[in-house]
Amino acid sequence: MSQKVNLKAYFDRIGFAGSIAPTLATLEAIHALHPASIPFENLNPLLGLPVELDLDAIGRKLLAERRGGYCYEHNLLLMAVLRELDFTVRGLVASVLWNRPEPHEGPPTHMLLAVDISGATYIADVGFGGMTLTAPLKLKADSEQSTPHETFRLTGGDPAWTLEARIGQEWKPLYRFDLTEPSQADYALANTFLSTDPQSPFRQELRVALSPSGQRLALRNNRFSIHAAGAPSEVRDLASVAELREVLSSGFGIQLPDADQLDPALETILSAAATTAS
Repeated sequence: MSQKVNLKAYFDRIGFAGSIAPTLATLEAIHALHPASIPFENLNPLLGLPVELDLDAIGRKLLAERRGGYCYEHNLLLMAVLRELDFTVRGLVASVLWNRPEPHEGPPTHMLLAVDISGATYIADVGFGGMTLTAPLKLKADSEQSTPHETFRLTGGDPAWTLEARIGQEWKPLYRFDLTEPSQADYALANTFLSTDPQSPFRQELRVALSPSGQRLALRNNRFSIHAAGAPSEVRDLASVAELREVLSSGFGIQLPDADQLDPALETILSAAATTAS
């Protein structure tokens, strides 16, 4: 994969205009803006289209075409940007625990980043859907760390770390990882499963998320949720293809694929939701 990225296109996409020095402040600014501007979405797997992990394809899709993507696309793009800015960064993989029955732990299919700054390591992750980080976290055990959204903590270490989020009064596990750097082949294998296997959740459900300041927007199949800090969540079920298209384009800012590709998949989502509700 090429290591060059169009920094101007990326900065324009996320609305970044600050210092590009490889400092924690720069990382924090980029990390807040990225998930507020580029949506998490799985339209390609849902439509049976490939998810390409070379940087040219990621840049074309997420920047030029104003689409979104899932963890590999988001975090490979961020890794390339950070390397262009002279950060020391490496990719990691994690096993997802979020919304899974304990003690079930799936295979390591999620990607995140480790960034080294001034002798400390930080975890960065702009691709975990509705619970994606909006700030880097210092790799330090049992320390509550605030972000522009939830409070998080890392537990364990030596070698396995668990990322947890405070939801209400409870700590909920998101994923487990260690600091072993995988190969590109490892990413490619997991990406093939997530994007093509009939058992992959990204082939079965519509999942979209965006994290602007003070809010989290989420769409799972036809259920659209707005979670705002300090306010009750707004939840509504979308009842038509037109409503789904409107939320995807206006709510999440996605430049939609052609209707002849997208609309049949949205019809299937609506039919499945109606069957489940009946």
